[in-house]
Amino acid sequence: MSEKSNSCQSCGACCAHFRVSFYWAEADDGGGLVPSHLTEKVNDWTRCMRGTWSHAPRCAALRGELGREVSCGIYPLRPGACRQVEEGSEQCRKARAAHGLPEPA
Repeated sequence: MSEKSNSCQSCGACCAHFRVSFYWAEADDGGGLVPSHLTEKVNDWTRCMRGTWSHAPRCAALRGELGREVSCGIYPLRPGACRQVEEGSEQCRKARAAHGLPEPA
């Protein structure tokens, strides 16, 4: 599914609901692509996207207004954890419900 054709571009609920954790080497200072300045250390092996490890998570790379029009500021560089969430998946439905958003069409 392309970035432009899915309802994720008008949602963003998963980016403001879950801690986005991933292997530390996915960050650019470990040889990966994720901009390290947008991450924080969880432990010696794991990082998360800055802003997602809080009581009211919101990824530092999320742009726009939740439920209206959003985008990922690092979409082609996003971590594997983000790439694994699929539109309409259980994670997607759970995040949408938490923000009072309808399931994708």
